[in-house]
Amino acid sequence: MAQSSSKPCQVVVLISGSGSNLQALIDGQKNGSLDIDIAAVISNKASAFGLTRANDAGIATQILSHRDFADRESYDQALIQCIDAYQPDLLVLAGFMRILTSGFTEHYLGRTLNIHPSLLPKYPGLHTHQRALDAGDQEHGVSVHFVTAQLDGGPVIAQAIVPVEAGDDADALASRVLVQEHQLYPTVVQWFAQGRLSLVEDTAHLDDQPLPAQGAHWPQ
Repeated sequence: MAQSSSKPCQVVVLISGSGSNLQALIDGQKNGSLDIDIAAVISNKASAFGLTRANDAGIATQILSHRDFADRESYDQALIQCIDAYQPDLLVLAGFMRILTSGFTEHYLGRTLNIHPSLLPKYPGLHTHQRALDAGDQEHGVSVHFVTAQLDGGPVIAQAIVPVEAGDDADALASRVLVQEHQLYPTVVQWFAQGRLSLVEDTAHLDDQPLPAQGAHWPQ
């Protein structure tokens, strides 16, 4: 459903670390290129620098440590309560280093986005840059996808390809991928905010058309 022009898309962002993708969204909100209102930033780690980024931008923050809960289910239920208090249209995972339960993903199905530093379905999970190098890949990149119960396995919305260069190590490759992340993620968030993006059964749709398995060609 398209968002009203008088009311920006209400967004809650989940983080665990530095929040550089969060900053890209904050910048887009500030400069008017994103039709969003980041209602809150929630972290499972009090040390996450992304909380400082949010505070500096005047955005509400909350810390909900997973260490205070006996299991994933109880943590995720508490997290749902925190998120739902802000009544978001969209939930954005921006370096949120938690494996989510199926109850959580089902609750927000079709309105949760994640960014992953690989060309999915390659290299779900961690250490993606080193894994690409170890495999001798000539191309690496980043994917934005809808979140489902399958880890890094939801329908891909868009990908950006980053060539692997001679002499690359994991840090060098990661830094170039990050540049693409900061452009791709706001683009996809804006598609959702404009009402152009949806999840239909198990397929991402853009402008009412199903996207291929690798998502939309980007940049467009």
